[in-house]
Amino acid sequence: MPIYEYLCPACNYKFEMRRPIGEASSETRCPKCGGVASRLFSRFACFSKDSSGTSSPIAGTGSSCDSCTAANCASCGL
Repeated sequence: MPIYEYLCPACNYKFEMRRPIGEASSETRCPKCGGVASRLFSRFACFSKDSSGTSSPIAGTGSSCDSCTAANCASCGL
């Protein structure tokens, strides 16, 4: 089961929840205050192994997105 990140706008509490994909966008209550939380877009990292077994980052390591000022990722070449 995937882990999703949520943020409660009422108390600004960020938390994770493991739930089925079909329930990812279902209403989620904050475990701290009970308010309705919003699902966040989670960052992830991808790695690839070459024939020698060495891992190399593909994307999502944060190096190119940290200084990005674009309104959305559609304008990015990654």
